[in-house]
Amino acid sequence: MNSTEKKLKERIKELTCLYEVTSIIVHSDFSVHDKTFEAIIRCLQRAWSFPDDVQVVLNFESYHHVTNPQKGKLVTICEDIKLFNEVKGNFEVSYPATRYTLDDFLQEEKLLLKNVSLAVGNHLEKKEISENEMAIKRQVERADRLHILGEITAGIAHELNTPLANILGFAELLKNNIRDEKQLRDLDKIVGNAIFSREVVKKLMFFACEMPQQMKSVLLRPIVEDVIKLLGPSLSQKNISLNQNYGAAKLELKADPIQLTQVLFNLIMNAIYYSPIGGNISLSMQEESDEIVIQIKDQGKGIPPEVADKIFEPFFTTKPMGDGSGLGLSVVHGIMKSHKGGISYHANTPKGAIFTLNFPTN
Repeated sequence: MNSTEKKLKERIKELTCLYEVTSIIVHSDFSVHDKTFEAIIRCLQRAWSFPDDVQVVLNFESYHHVTNPQKGKLVTICEDIKLFNEVKGNFEVSYPATRYTLDDFLQEEKLLLKNVSLAVGNHLEKKEISENEMAIKRQVERADRLHILGEITAGIAHELNTPLANILGFAELLKNNIRDEKQLRDLDKIVGNAIFSREVVKKLMFFACEMPQQMKSVLLRPIVEDVIKLLGPSLSQKNISLNQNYGAAKLELKADPIQLTQVLFNLIMNAIYYSPIGGNISLSMQEESDEIVIQIKDQGKGIPPEVADKIFEPFFTTKPMGDGSGLGLSVVHGIMKSHKGGISYHANTPKGAIFTLNFPTN
């Protein structure tokens, strides 16, 4: 075979490799890195002048794969995989140093490796952008849904307040005029259920940001410590340890102290409920630029991904029937919204939940 035929054969191999890699990338969403990356590096192996002796390595974040591993000292060329101009991994192509030198790597092969690295990086960038766009879209849809729910809820709460007040008032009047014990017990049941319903309405109004507030500057740590004292028996009952990190500074913010207490109580109580016996809960507070961030982490079973976007809706709960009304997190969401802050959920590792509160400091 003359040199022209040999060069032509090598160019065909390189072009074929680039076409195959592009096809693999186009038909893969990279959700399973192993199969996609393995297919790419096998294509690269076939494209080199001496495929039986070449070793191809791919490193990407925590992923590492080697095809046709060679022993001993190697001569290697390398090309970075970049996402948004940040190096996330690389390709390494090597020959045994006993038989080859760097001169055995053709310039066209080096260009091929660069093009493959660029193609992989570009596709992963597009995938990340697409995922971010989908996440933002879900957040916007959730915000719209919660806004509509808030308006509906506020209307329902206002409509229920008057008849509930009438039920309580007339029930109390009847109690003053009745002496029969059985009838009094029945009236007590009416009063008790009406009061329970009024509390539900109050929680709905919290969610809809319809409750009046008494905003003032408060120190965060004393409020947190008071909540922990209130929940001390619940922590002891399940033998749960609570790790606290209050940061170095005295954190102060403008808030309604009663509503702030309710937010922290609900979140820590939820963490206790879902934590296993002997589990661990972490509570941290710190100031970041123009906001105060509070994080509560537990090691419970976590929230199924398919319902994670519903947890702040009224009456949605993952607790068994009778263990919860489904208003705790919706109330917290409403209070945080009224404080111009935010609440978000993330899964803990290896399991559990992380709730993050963001309060503005100005």
